[in-house]
Amino acid sequence: MIDRTEKPTRKPRADAARNRARLIDAAKAVFAERGGAASLEEVARTAGVGIGTLYRHFPTRDALIEAVYRNESDQLMRAAAELAASRPPVEALRAWMRLFVSYMAVKHGMMELLDSLADGASTLYAASGAETQRAIDGLVANAVAAGDIAIDVEPLDLLRALAGLLHFKGSRDDEEAAAHALIDIMIAGLEARRRR
Repeated sequence: MIDRTEKPTRKPRADAARNRARLIDAAKAVFAERGGAASLEEVARTAGVGIGTLYRHFPTRDALIEAVYRNESDQLMRAAAELAASRPPVEALRAWMRLFVSYMAVKHGMMELLDSLADGASTLYAASGAETQRAIDGLVANAVAAGDIAIDVEPLDLLRALAGLLHFKGSRDDEEAAAHALIDIMIAGLEARRRR
């Protein structure tokens, strides 16, 4: 017998999915610029939707903050798989580390907001930290297996060095340029170790 009380699950309408994506992109930009002073009204206005639409997708400020953070993490993890499939291993590693710099810059810009989450950000950090570890481990393992690099430290230490660099104050462009230069230095050092 069929249970007619159970409603079938539907995919969100295309316009609802677009609005959700626009809200996340707008929130990322507004949060990066205004930090804790950012208002949800400003996010809705930037996304070009009404505040009611924002609340339909994200019933609380915390829900929106978490969605932005998870979206950034998800994009970074998808990029690791895409780069590993489409580029030579050492170039996939280099490109992903550059994306990691952008991810860390967004995270750093949202730190005040993440710290304000009612449930804390520790569960968000734990999940994204484990995913990041898997991504860097896989990319480094691919480059080692291809004979492109040799490494005698934990792959995560490469990202820790980059994260530390991002704590120095300067313009975002300066930080990004310095981080990209550091990535090139690290990759060159790993390639030199292989040639020894």
